[in-house]
Amino acid sequence: MKSGFRVGKIWKIEVRIDWSWLLILALISWSLGVSFVEAHPDWSPVLSWGLAIGSALLFFASLLAHELAHSLVARARGIPVRNITLFLFGGISNIQREPSSPTGEFQLAIVGPITSFVLGLLFLVVGIFSVGGGEVNLLAPAQAVSQISPWSTAFLWLGSVNVLVAFFNLIPGFPLDGGRVLRSLLWAVTEDVSKATRWATRVGQVVAWMFILAGVAMVFNVQVPILGSGLVGGIWLILIGWFLHSAALQSHRQTIVREILEDVPVRKMMRADAPAVPAYISVEKFVDEHLMKTDEQAFLVIDGKNLVGMVTLDDVRKLPSEARSHSQVKEIMIPSEKLIVIAPEEDAAVGLQRMRSQDLRQLPVVHGGQIVGMLRRKDIVRWLQIQVQGI
Repeated sequence: MKSGFRVGKIWKIEVRIDWSWLLILALISWSLGVSFVEAHPDWSPVLSWGLAIGSALLFFASLLAHELAHSLVARARGIPVRNITLFLFGGISNIQREPSSPTGEFQLAIVGPITSFVLGLLFLVVGIFSVGGGEVNLLAPAQAVSQISPWSTAFLWLGSVNVLVAFFNLIPGFPLDGGRVLRSLLWAVTEDVSKATRWATRVGQVVAWMFILAGVAMVFNVQVPILGSGLVGGIWLILIGWFLHSAALQSHRQTIVREILEDVPVRKMMRADAPAVPAYISVEKFVDEHLMKTDEQAFLVIDGKNLVGMVTLDDVRKLPSEARSHSQVKEIMIPSEKLIVIAPEEDAAVGLQRMRSQDLRQLPVVHGGQIVGMLRRKDIVRWLQIQVQGI
């Protein structure tokens, strides 16, 4: 999810909003607004719809707290967190690498549902006490809503939905939190993270298909226990199942890739003769004589015999075309001190993870303070293709 916009930072963790979040915010606000209007015909439209939008925003604030809990635990264990993104299906923490132990995995996974459950209980308690002496029958929410105040209505809805989020995330379907808890337990038993991941992702795929089939049944007006029936609910469940299946499949593929690349040193697949360009040539000349005449997308930048940085196709794209003739490569390059590098003896799996986490296509390979080559994504892909074909 690279689309969207940045909204700020919380404890130095960037918070982003994906464009799909606007859709789900509108759907939840609309659904709540219609429910409030029907349950409280005495409320003004401004009150009903204002409360609906405010409740939806507080719900997403709760999801942000859920993801923030994951991120803070990850950071406490020394795992970098790039950002948190709110999107169509809730929120996701962009944690840069996997925990190094089953205990770390369990702690990182379980803290999210615990946060949602605690928030849910707090909202429910506040909602019940704010009723003002009236009795609320939580088993008949429609009747209860029609008899209580706006604040009580919002708090009780937020409480119930947060508790639901907690239990939903505990479903043992990888990559849900429950699936990660399952993986941590399997990891502890088997002492093999790859095997544990394979088993957890298979369970995740089964759970995803159960969601999809239940959604199809709901579309055809079949009463599904707890979930009920209906076109909108069924389609929504199908979408959730599809998302979970895709995420589980992607996790499974990443496990296979990691197994193939494990214990394979970077030096076996790096390009030793990394292309280089002078620091003082114009960007226009760099494009015409280097980028356009090769299939390379990254070049080392040298000043005499000294390495001073690296320039990529993406760096050129950021510069307006009319400025290329009078701008030098050194002005748009990534300085050498800011380069993210890898050693030739490190695992290629580490290199691929580093590229993914930083959204890079290549890494300079450094040994003894000197760049000895370049590891590119396409080099790793070619290696994987060769291994899969059994060459």
